[in-house]
Amino acid sequence: IKQMAAALAYIQDNNLTDYEQLAKKATEAADRFHVISEQVKQTEQAMKTNAGLKAATVQYAKTRPVFEQYKATKYSRKFLAEHEADLELYRAAQAEMRSLLGGAKLPKMDVLKEGRPKLTAKKKQLYGEYQKARRDMQEIVTIKANIDTLMGYTEPGRKQEKER
Repeated sequence: IKQMAAALAYIQDNNLTDYEQLAKKATEAADRFHVISEQVKQTEQAMKTNAGLKAATVQYAKTRPVFEQYKATKYSRKFLAEHEADLELYRAAQAEMRSLLGGAKLPKMDVLKEGRPKLTAKKKQLYGEYQKARRDMQEIVTIKANIDTLMGYTEPGRKQEKER
């Protein structure tokens, strides 16, 4: 009964006189939540890519001199045997950078370093919006469900479950 009273109060406060308006507002709230959720995921992926690129770039820079020496020795088997671990790290870093960049040009390390705080700030701002959108969506969906119950609107699947 308390939930029904809260639902009716919400409807009156927001001038939702038609059921269609309530359903539309619930759909809009859910859509907004999903859009913001996707933006948060994209920002987190960009942060992950940025961190991976930084790590791969550092590893590449550390092991590149060994590879240059290997090239200078005309790919000597003896040199390869002595420095196999470093050369494997070099190749792994190179492969990681290629996979993360997907053919794009490697950004400068300063740009990568600046990217992290910007992405963190963007994620923090988006997460605040995400939490508000989630609360709004949960509230309106709960109210809509309560009104559905009060008005006797049920989905065909739920009606069959109740009959069982």
